[in-house]
This record gives sequence, C-alpha cells and structure tokens, in this order.
Amino acid sequence: MGTPVFGPNSVEPDGAGNPGAAPSALTALRFDGETLFALDQTVLPWQERELALRDATEVAAAIKRLSIRGAPLIGVAAAYGVVLELARESTHGALERAVATLIAARPTAVNLAWAVQRVHAAASAAEAGAAPHATADALVGAAMNEARAIHAEEEAASDAMAALGADLLSGARRLLTHCNTGALAAPGRGTALAVVAELAVRGRLDHVLVTESRPLLQGARLTSYELHRLGIEHTLLVDSAAAGMLARGEAGAVILGCDRVAANGDVANKVGTYALALAARAAGVPFVVVGPTSTIDPDCPTGQDIEIEERDGDEVRCVAGHPMVVPHTRARNPAFDVTPAELITALVTERAVVSPLNRASLAALLAARP
Repeated sequence: MGTPVFGPNSVEPDGAGNPGAAPSALTALRFDGETLFALDQTVLPWQERELALRDATEVAAAIKRLSIRGAPLIGVAAAYGVVLELARESTHGALERAVATLIAARPTAVNLAWAVQRVHAAASAAEAGAAPHATADALVGAAMNEARAIHAEEEAASDAMAALGADLLSGARRLLTHCNTGALAAPGRGTALAVVAELAVRGRLDHVLVTESRPLLQGARLTSYELHRLGIEHTLLVDSAAAGMLARGEAGAVILGCDRVAANGDVANKVGTYALALAARAAGVPFVVVGPTSTIDPDCPTGQDIEIEERDGDEVRCVAGHPMVVPHTRARNPAFDVTPAELITALVTERAVVSPLNRASLAALLAARP
C-alpha cells in the first residue's frame, strides 16, 4: 500500500489531529524525483499522513482504494507512477507494464489514461531516438519531463478555472456542492472548489452547502475539511436533503466537478450528480460543472458509452468499516452516474466557459488553440 510517513501536512502521528487548527496550505501530492508522496485520503480528516509510493503497482493500488482520488489528481499521480517504474527498470517492457497496471486502476475518469498515455508517448519517442547506450536515461528523462509538465498544466488549469468560474458565478452568494473537488482532487486549488475559494477571496461568497456524498462521505470528510482550512463558512447536508434545499431557494447555484465529459457534453461524476441536476432544473437554479480539458473525452460519443465503475458493496453496507445492515444484504455501488448535457448550464474549463454544452461547442473548444 506504500509506506505511511508524516510530511508537510502532518498533524499528530497518533491520529489525534486538531480540526480546530488554523487553515494552512494543503499538498495532496508531491514528487521528489525518487518517491511520490500522497496524502492518504482514506484517513482524512482524522489524520493527515502521507504514503510513500515507489513503483507503479503501489501508485495503482493507492488510486484504486481512493487514497489518491479526484480525476485530475489521479492523472498526475499515474503519470509519476510510470516514472517510478522506469526508474526501477528502464526498459520498454517496464513501460508497457506500468501503463497497463495504472490504466486498470480506475475506469471512469479519463484523466488517468490520458496522462499515462502522454507519458508513454513521450518515453517511446525518446527511446526511438536515443543512441543504444543512452536508452535508459532517455526513457526516464522523457517520462519525468512529461509527468512534470502534466502536473504544471493542471495547476495552471486550476487557477484559470477559478477565475473564469468566479466571473460566471459572481452573483450567486450561496452555493451547493457535491463530493470533493478541491486540492484533494486536483493540483492547485482544485476544480469546483477552486471557484468557491476564488469567490471567497473576492468577497462574493456568503455560504456553501455541502452534501455528505455517500457512501464514502467525500463531502463530509474531505470538502468540509478543505473549506474549514480555507476559512469558508459551510453547512453539511445529508444527500437526500439537497433537492429540498434547492427548491426552497437556499442556493443560488450548484457547482461540482466531473470525471469524464463525453463528446456530446454528457458528464460522468460522483453518483448523485444526476439527481442534483434534475433538482436544480426543477428549481430554476444554474447547474455548473468545472473541469479541465483533460477530462473531456472526444473519443467517447455519449454518456451511454462511459464505463461506470461499480465498487465493493461493503462501501454501502458499512460506515467507517462498521456493518449497518443484516448479514447477506445485497448492495449495488455504482461510483458515478451520467448527467445529460441538456441539464448542465455551463462547463467551466481552463480555456473558456462552454454554454450551451453540446457536441458542437465542445468540438470548438478542443479545436481552439490553448
């Protein structure tokens, strides 16, 4: 699973973290050239500890069990996972094994495969052009440069999305958000929570409503944790309360992230997103999705073509590892659902705000020069 260590984010090593501490910078992922350090999101908010990951198998395992999560962040982590594997064995075979291992970790978020394939292409090109005695160095060097470039691009995308989204939602003083879309989900300040943070900095935000985001409570555990660190006023809701709150006018907009955007604009995101989109439409509330262009999959025709990850039913049957149902209760656990493009008011990317969201507008966005 990787070695637990206590790094820049650390609180008490015994797990007695201080949730009342002053907000501080949050680093979900860092790479020192030899080891990938990842803040273990499965133990948040009770404990801040990092995992030291040293090969592609350890990175893939951390992604699969959600120690590393969030579409853009798992893409960056997987890119570094290829680098780690090549540093151990600088061969074409190791490159191919690393790519296969990492892509299989989680199927729905397109960022993972996109990032791994970029590193694969860069390493393969370097391998083809290198002198025989320089092949190993060329493979590792090219993979490292590409992974660092992806990381930097996603951080820049976060800043751009924050600004564009804050411009779009400058009149919505109260927001509702689902799952976790901050620095724990994407490099920089995140995606949707980056917009929230920017609105707060501009003095254009009064309050955030946060869904608990069952079954693993990413909203309760992670979004509330991030908003606390940022000093942003927020209130936690059970998922089933959100529709009623929107109907009563408790939020001026819904803002959340995405794990894959199909070519026609359909969006796969944390399960429960589709229900929120329907509730927002019924309440006449803008429904805004925030995600970098790396999350758009032009090769996926519609949302019906997106593979929806089904996770272990014990995540539904249990809370914090404790069974909540009688033995042998059957459970379904789709991790995502698909929201049709027509229910989405706008997609905020680092390049532009896309509205209306459809095949033509997405194609134009991707065709425009970055």
